Amino acid sequence: MTPPPPLTALSDLDAQLGSAGYAVLDAASLFRLALVAPQQLASWNHFWDELPPDAYLRDGGRYRRRRHGSFVLDGEQLAAVPHRAHWQPLDYNALHGGFERWFEPLPEALVADVAWPRLLQALGRCASALRGAQRWFIEAHAFRIETGSEGIGRPTPEGAHRDGVDLVAVILVARRNVKGGETRVFDARGPQGLRFTLAEPFSVLLLDDARVIHETTPIQPQDAALPAERDTLVLTYRAGGFQDAA
Repeated sequence: MTPPPPLTALSDLDAQLGSAGYAVLDAASLFRLALVAPQQLASWNHFWDELPPDAYLRDGGRYRRRRHGSFVLDGEQLAAVPHRAHWQPLDYNALHGGFERWFEPLPEALVADVAWPRLLQALGRCASALRGAQRWFIEAHAFRIETGSEGIGRPTPEGAHRDGVDLVAVILVARRNVKGGETRVFDARGPQGLRFTLAEPFSVLLLDDARVIHETTPIQPQDAALPAERDTLVLTYRAGGFQDAA
């Protein structure tokens, strides 16, 4: 059986992230960190029902739906930037790196929700505690991994990886009829690692991307007669600018 997440007390968050390179918060801690009510984030769930298919999967799969948005956080001032492509170098994503991926933008109603800037600002403060206060270039990815007719879905088809940023936040939005989907975090410099399964909606894994690599194992349906879905919101924070093709 997969161990439960190694939860971090909110008061220990900065120290845990700085020393270990990762931290896991339960939903109640995320709500306190972002100063939002549970129902505010729960009201976002329907946006994941409207995600379009990911047209860029190079393994030929049809198991991922996705939207993407970009923002700049300067102090507490959050601004959306004009819609742009998501790009990663091959060094960080051997499967999908090296070319521009123009995903559909995030819904305007999501970005306009009062809880949206609070969440991004709160995690920006975590990034500044880790790296020092500065302007943060944020990419937001709304994912749905589903099993469909193939019977399997792959949250990280590229395998264990880093994202080429400073801070990664993986927020579990929902998990329905799923087995698998185990999170694995490894020290980038050696074999040390841990594994667990995020199961509570709006629990979050925070990662120091320079120090750890991460992956999530494939999902399958518990009941093959019903849909299986794993919804996440992944937020990445990078100093110095967005990753863009040369």
